[in-house]
Amino acid sequence: MPKKRIESKQAPKPGGPYSPAIEVDGWVFVAGQVPIDPATGQFVTGDIQAQTDRVLRNVQAILEAAGASLKDVVKTTVFMTDLTEFGAMNEVYGRFFSDASPPARATLEAKNLPRGCKVEIEAVARIGAGQ
Repeated sequence: MPKKRIESKQAPKPGGPYSPAIEVDGWVFVAGQVPIDPATGQFVTGDIQAQTDRVLRNVQAILEAAGASLKDVVKTTVFMTDLTEFGAMNEVYGRFFSDASPPARATLEAKNLPRGCKVEIEAVARIGAGQ
């Protein structure tokens, strides 16, 4: 089955030669999202909670463009520049993934993320998995 590029006007455009997401055979692979407000194209400044909220709203918009939802997410990878802020990030993350079977997750500390942001999240979803 051929791969299909997924984009959303409710999520930022990619800043390089990559797709916001690729769907193939019902699987959606969402590229790492950073806290860019798609309405302004500007990075969301502020604490880890504000940035995490924006990142997950971007992930959600891309999934919806693919015909999926956050309930369909089976795996995420969270990149943070400071793991001492894990609790604050996790509080916001938990609001987006509050169902009985949240996705598997890996969380890694990275020395630097694009444009000095504090968090980046990528996701893998299976369309219809959360039904």
